Amino acid sequence: MRNDFEYFMKRLSPTLRRISHRLNGRFTFFNDDDLCQEALAHLWVLSQDGKLTDKTDSYILQGCYFHLKNYIRMHMDKATMISMETPVDEDGTMIKDLLASQDTAILDNIEESALREMVKENKLTAREEEVLDMSLSGLTTREIGSKLNISHVAVVKIRKKIKNKCGTLEISHCT
Repeated sequence: MRNDFEYFMKRLSPTLRRISHRLNGRFTFFNDDDLCQEALAHLWVLSQDGKLTDKTDSYILQGCYFHLKNYIRMHMDKATMISMETPVDEDGTMIKDLLASQDTAILDNIEESALREMVKENKLTAREEEVLDMSLSGLTTREIGSKLNISHVAVVKIRKKIKNKCGTLEISHCT
């Protein structure tokens, strides 16, 4: 048998995907693709070390299966899973009820924090930051334009630049 990673990858990838999907059926905190990538990384390391020479496909796949089970077990303890049905107070109010309540300040803070983190990473200009701050404070496009002494069309263009820099993150305040 050849000891070529690409050769193994092409031949074994479909079966590794099925194994990853089957294992992920029990452990939903992993993505099927993540598990498959972990199996391929394991396969690559073994091929680089020359440990796949003269091994059968069945032997290799079984080794990947056991590697994934160990990987899941090691990371399961680190994963914190919280059910939306978990009561958060003595009255039995559940997390899903809190999130669905009329007070959306919690969600707004989470969205705003995520957006501010993206702003730091994408280095907005001073003008873009001003427009973003005003948008997050709830001002309309025309109100922002009049406060900054620019047209509302310029505000729309600046918002478009912000969205392009920050990716596809949609914040209700910004649209």
